[in-house]
Formats: sequence, structure tokens, C-alpha cells
Amino acid sequence: MKASIAERQSAIHLLRAGQRVGEVAVSLGRSERWVRKWRARYREEGWAGLQDRSRRPRHLARQTTEAHKQAIRKARSALEAEAAEGLGLKYIGPQAVRTRLKEQGLHPLPGRATIGRVLRAAGMTRPYQRAQPPETAYPHLKAQQPQEHIQVDIVPHYLKGGERAACFNAIDVVSRYPTGATYARRRSQDAETFLLQVWQDLGVPRYTQVDNESCFSGGFTHPYVLGRVVRLALHAGTELVFSPVRHPQSNGFVERFHRDYNRHVWEDTYLADLSEVHQQADRFFARYRQRPHSRLNGQTPEEAHARPRHLPKGLQPTAERRPLYAGRVHFIRKVQENRTVSVLNVDWNVPRADPGQGVWVTLVLRPRSARLLVFDAAPDAVSRNCLAAHNFPLSEPVFPGPDVHNRRTNLLQTGAARLVLLWNDVLRLSSAVKVLFPGTMS
Repeated sequence: MKASIAERQSAIHLLRAGQRVGEVAVSLGRSERWVRKWRARYREEGWAGLQDRSRRPRHLARQTTEAHKQAIRKARSALEAEAAEGLGLKYIGPQAVRTRLKEQGLHPLPGRATIGRVLRAAGMTRPYQRAQPPETAYPHLKAQQPQEHIQVDIVPHYLKGGERAACFNAIDVVSRYPTGATYARRRSQDAETFLLQVWQDLGVPRYTQVDNESCFSGGFTHPYVLGRVVRLALHAGTELVFSPVRHPQSNGFVERFHRDYNRHVWEDTYLADLSEVHQQADRFFARYRQRPHSRLNGQTPEEAHARPRHLPKGLQPTAERRPLYAGRVHFIRKVQENRTVSVLNVDWNVPRADPGQGVWVTLVLRPRSARLLVFDAAPDAVSRNCLAAHNFPLSEPVFPGPDVHNRRTNLLQTGAARLVLLWNDVLRLSSAVKVLFPGTMS
């Protein structure tokens, strides 16, 4: 029960009249502790001590000092000026501010949330625009480890003289470790060369995701076409994933990286040829890899990325047609009104799916057969249903994939090693028999 100021004053009146603490407590229906508390307040401060006091703590352990707030605002302002002048990287968010304060030796170092609150209070941030959800809910992978899922995409630009440049970028969706290269065109041989660079720099992932441009897909004319990039991925031992048609959100990690790449490589610069593009981009990639990332708990992409799984030996660009190797190729698609999905320039029936539904299609290539399977979820989903299955026609043989070849090699090497050890045991046993029983093995 909340006591009024009048009740506290009554307690003091009774005490001054000569009543004891216990008598006052009984008279007012209060505890003796309550009476002693307000007697002590009265003795210290007089009648003003009986007023209500603020419950706000006198000392806030985590309160940001004015000096820290000024340092935060100053660091943000300096980063904005550097970004406008094209100096260094153009990051100005809380992570960039925190990195700058750390370089300046500020202690204690404020967290990203504190920096964000200070910048918002100072009106130095832009309101966040939440993206509209896509109309179709497409299945998607949920990678947990580096080298599990890499996204690849192309962003077009123009050189100083008006010549077009195709900028290929790739990024690991977990470690945020990127790489990139620029070509004059976007041919299948350019895509093949770049993917070899990606797997060399980032390692060969479980999944490599690309869009549906002809340089990746093999074109839109011939049915059942398995182009250069598909064959290269099967040979390298990665599972190629084709994004939904005209749905860049499914390749969102590399699409967001394009914005950083565009700002730091192309904005406020005039690049005359591909060599200048490579120089500018190389500086950006090196800095990006060594910059703490807000999604990596302060780690840099270079620190978060694990040791790469290397390419199969001897895998190089070639003008010749590669053979087909066993493996999987994936396609994220939307079911059409007639309950079909378009994969490799062929319409495949999916009678159990709903029109407009997003599905995951997997082409499974084996040495003796090939099947096209349609699922309602991605391969790493906890559970999923197969909505359709079709035989896929092949006009050429399929060879065992790199993993199968490596397993067979390891088995052969292990078997050979065991035979050597067994033979050594036989020789040692023979020597022992000769020593114990001379002349028996002559």
C-alpha cells in the first residue's frame, strides 16, 4: 500500500508527541520498520524528507558519457566525408564507426547497438526500408558453415569510352568471403574461367548458385541441354543451383554485395579499361576481406572462411566438350498454371503441385541412369515431399564423379598398404622360424 505524505507527517506528529515507535505503528497500521524509516528521513532532512523520491538510479553503469557520444558522432561524420571523397571504403554504419573508434583507442568501446542509438538520436541515420516479401515463396538453402553455399552473379558496367564490361562476383553466404573478375563479354567460356577462379579462391562448395543467363545455363534453344558450366560443375564436384527466373531475391547475398562493389569500385571513378577495373577491384576485395563484418560477430571474412577444399587436379578451361560426370544439378522454379515447370528448355508435369508454388527440381545423373525429381523444399530441409519424378534422356555416357573416384583411389591405396604390412609380417615370421629351427626352411 502506497503511503501518503499526510500519513508520514502524522507519524512524525505522534512521535514528537511522545509516543513510542511500536505505538505509532499500531495506531497507523504500519510496521515499526516503516516508522523508523520516516523518522530517520525527518531527522536528516526535516519535513522535506517526507516527500516522494525518484526511483531512478543515481548512477547508471551503462550510461554513455557525453564524451563517448561526441566521439561516435565525430567518427560517423569523418566516415561520411571520406565516403563522399572516395577515400578508403564507403561504409558508415555502426560496425564501421566501431572499427574507427577501436583504431582511435577509445575505451570502453561501445557496442553496435549503442552506436546505433546515439546516431539515431542525433538524426544521422536513414530510416530502414523493409523489403516487400516476394509473391512466390521459393525454397532456399540454409547454409551453416563456410564453403557450403556460394552465390555467383554478374553486374554490368560501362568503361570510360562506353565499352561494356561484365563484372562477375561471388561470395560465400556464411563467411561473406568474396572474389570477382571482369570480362569484356559474358560468354560461357568467361563464366567457366571465373568459376574456376571462384573455386580456387573460396574452395569447392557443396552448392554453387547462379542465375539463368545463357552463359551459365547453356542457352534457351535446345531441349535437355547440359552446357559447359553444368559439365564443369559436375567435374569439379559441386552441385550447381539455378535461381528462379527473374527473381534476384533468391540470390540475395551476392546481389547485396553488388551494391558494395558498385560503390567502392565504380562510383566517382572513371575506369578506362579492364586493367584499371582489376586494379580498383583488387584493392576493394582485399579491404573487404579484412574488414570486420556486422554479421560475423566482429570477425573479418578472412578469419571466418575455412581452409578451401581444392579443385580436382588438372581441372582447367578447355575448348573441348567435357564428358558428363555423376552428380546433381538443381533448379528453383515456379509451377505454371498448367502445373508444369520449365527446366532445361523442357516443360515437366508436376500434377501434385499448386499453380504458383515454388519448387526445388533436382537432376540426378548416375552412370546408368538419370532422373529429374521435383520437391517442395530444398535438400537441407528437415522434411520434404517428392511431387514428381521423370526419367531424363541421355545420349552420352556418365562417368563416376570426383568423389566416387577419390573414394575408389583411397580404397585402393588402403588395400595396397594393408598388403604391404601383411607381407612384412610374413617376412618377419619367416626370419623367426629360421632362427628357432635352423635348416627347416632350406
